[in-house]
Amino acid sequence: MSGLVTAPFPNEAVAVSEQEYNGNIEPEIFFAALERTEEMARLRAQAERRKSLLIFGSEAVGKTRLLRAFLKGLPNALFVPRVESPREVLLTLVAELRRLDKPRVRLPANPESVSSSGLKGIVQRALDLHPFSLALDQISGPSRVVTGLIKDLNYFDRTPVIFVARTPHMEDVGALQPMCARSSERLEVREFSPSIALEFARWEARKTDLWASNLDEVLRLFADSSKGNPGAIVHMVKMAHFSRYWVGDQIKSHVLYLDYRMGRRQQ
Repeated sequence: MSGLVTAPFPNEAVAVSEQEYNGNIEPEIFFAALERTEEMARLRAQAERRKSLLIFGSEAVGKTRLLRAFLKGLPNALFVPRVESPREVLLTLVAELRRLDKPRVRLPANPESVSSSGLKGIVQRALDLHPFSLALDQISGPSRVVTGLIKDLNYFDRTPVIFVARTPHMEDVGALQPMCARSSERLEVREFSPSIALEFARWEARKTDLWASNLDEVLRLFADSSKGNPGAIVHMVKMAHFSRYWVGDQIKSHVLYLDYRMGRRQQ
């Protein structure tokens, strides 16, 4: 299902151990799908080569979750959670440099009082001193000024850029498209397979203590209608706890799904 606007897939890794899992799929297979182990391996390999990479996929599929989990193992990453104006990007990068507190990196006491060109110079000098990486989330149709800034900070691959967008097309990544022109520079985060999607729906129901006499039928509808999108499944399981979707001990799944679809259109 394309164009989903849903509650986000949780950013934290699943905290329940494999020993506590009692589903219908082999634990190593299920947890590998949830934790995106193949995608994580691609990210780590690209980081070791210090090459840029685009993470793309449909809304609520887990791109941000994957990026944040990956950044936990990348100590020199400067994270920009939302790419907006060039100045906001630069101020965020200065704040990230302050957080990492690397030697020889000189930062202003009050960056808000520094001009954008001055902030850019401060960031560029820091990037020259240490092997940082840039991680940019939620890129959506960036302006030429923003893309020009990102290219300048990349500086002939001195500083690799990991960035997140819905697609690798011009309307989503703008003039950054040449940075992800090759297939090796792109990583697609896909929806779960039907069997994993159904098991994930059951997993979410167990975690949230959701029970109904027609629960299996309801969860199958969630898995099928979401086309394996984890964010959509999470959102519908949350909605299933609302009393207006209950009659007796059953969930009115089709009413719930219609409300989910209507809410998505309105958003």
